[in-house]
Amino acid sequence: MYIVPDYSTAVLLCIVTMLCWGSWANTQKLAGKTWRFELFYWDYVTGILLFSLLSAFTLGSHGTAGRNFLEDLSQATGGNIASALLGGVIFNAANILLTAAIAIAGMAVAFPVGIGLALVLGVLINYIGAASGNAALLFVGVALVTVAIILNAQAYRKMSGNNGGISSKGIWLSIAAGVLMSFFYRFIAAAMDLNDFVHPAAGKMTPYSAVFVFSAGIFVSNFIFNTLLMKKPFAGPPVSYADYFKGKPATHLVGILGGMIWGLGNSLSLIAAGKAGAAVSYGLGQGATLVAALWGVFIWKEFRHAPKGTNGLIAGMFLLFALGLGTIIYSGK
Repeated sequence: MYIVPDYSTAVLLCIVTMLCWGSWANTQKLAGKTWRFELFYWDYVTGILLFSLLSAFTLGSHGTAGRNFLEDLSQATGGNIASALLGGVIFNAANILLTAAIAIAGMAVAFPVGIGLALVLGVLINYIGAASGNAALLFVGVALVTVAIILNAQAYRKMSGNNGGISSKGIWLSIAAGVLMSFFYRFIAAAMDLNDFVHPAAGKMTPYSAVFVFSAGIFVSNFIFNTLLMKKPFAGPPVSYADYFKGKPATHLVGILGGMIWGLGNSLSLIAAGKAGAAVSYGLGQGATLVAALWGVFIWKEFRHAPKGTNGLIAGMFLLFALGLGTIIYSGK
């Protein structure tokens, strides 16, 4: 299987993860013009599962280093499989809330608040679980990101007041998503031997097997979470499975593409964790917040009607996010 050779390569993969995790939601925005997010989400989780299989039978099955995918999966213990599955369930609950927040409040709000919060809490959780890198620099980076989140919340508050009081539901959904999202990565990382992908401990999984089990957890739990949401949505009337099957093939493909983009980022993040450490790899990946905010502000124009003074808050948010991510990268050297 493919194994990352050094820290620099690991950082490069984490940057690709950041781009993927910050860009997949564009497919939701595209599909959302004619397609409810609850219906989009079925295609999205299908895309995640499909990419995990593609990755497992290509990068995870070729080469001389480490165990190949099927061999690795067959020797994994029940506890490690359960840990990766639980990570998928937790992620799915969090991501459904995030997707709902995107539909209500937009990418420029949902990502900085939800994923920014997940970055702050998740880095702490993953560092406690597997300490790696310079703790002082890591936490300085997290502090900078925290201030960036606060600036974004203030910008959203100003915009809400300018538009007659936009519902705060999007903010609260983002916060709930961020708290849940901060825990999922630790459960996948716990199922792997982060210290040695070449000769992983017996019973532990390689990133490719862990990603597949994690993705299966997302897909299976969706039959519970998304079915409930379809019947009792956060906004709008209920939708049904019949509505899903009425969708056009092109609309379904957009959702599957979104899932595969996120799945690519997830795979690269976990592959990089062996050299970068779980805290740094997760933290950089969640820099997706900055990427998504750029999409939301400059492409989707989500703050175009914002009042005077909002642009300064948004600029400050971008600057602090960039400084925070740079500090997190440096902490791992």
